[in-house]
Amino acid sequence: MPAHPHFSIDIRSYGEDRGADRHDFAQLVLPLSGTLLMDIAGRESGLDPSRAAFVDTGAPHSQTSDRPNRSLILDLDPAGLDPEIAERLTRAPFVQLTPAANKLVDYMGLLAGSGQISASTLRLWVPLLLDTLAQVAPKPPSRLAALLAGIEAEPGLAWTTATMAERAGVSVSRLHTLFRSEFGTTPHAWLSDVRLKRVREWLARSERSIAELAYRAGYADQSALTRAMRQATGLTPAAYRRQSRAAAQETTHKIP
Repeated sequence: MPAHPHFSIDIRSYGEDRGADRHDFAQLVLPLSGTLLMDIAGRESGLDPSRAAFVDTGAPHSQTSDRPNRSLILDLDPAGLDPEIAERLTRAPFVQLTPAANKLVDYMGLLAGSGQISASTLRLWVPLLLDTLAQVAPKPPSRLAALLAGIEAEPGLAWTTATMAERAGVSVSRLHTLFRSEFGTTPHAWLSDVRLKRVREWLARSERSIAELAYRAGYADQSALTRAMRQATGLTPAAYRRQSRAAAQETTHKIP
């Protein structure tokens, strides 16, 4: 890739279809929460936090959703794309994310949400993400798709391995096998990650009390959320909220 390719990253949400769009740069759509339907040059697929999309330069595309959603949108200078990687992603624009790719997206989503992205971090992260996506072999639709969408939409429900298995239409033991195979983790650990991710988003953007956010995310009380936050981030919810907002106030321009 060129020494200083230009990237632009943003977090967006989509609603009703506003017609096809096209632009003179390539783009990655990396869902953080919720689901959306995307059409790229006549090829259509659903996107969720386990499935992303690549839009080649000039390709007509549109996206629509009838539920809350948030996606990382990465605009890419065509001159900064490895031709082989671009060709692979253009041939198969809808990409099932591996656990490694998911972690890269989650990491950048947290940074983008708190306004903590530096230009150097972005320039290191983009080639790594593109390389990870380009090496993904096509996979059949996940047996967990409906379950994952349900949890993303309502993380505060009383999800147990039994209710999760029922939603996925599999046994509890099969549920564990699928999570190990697709995400390298357990159903409970994945659910905990989703709940913490949602709480961090709310803390950065919402004025709701921490106790209310704990309840909405499925925690027994504020103390349970505080313990989980400390273990995952080393910060209390209040400290995370202060840190995120202070960082956001310092970031007043988009990274070139």
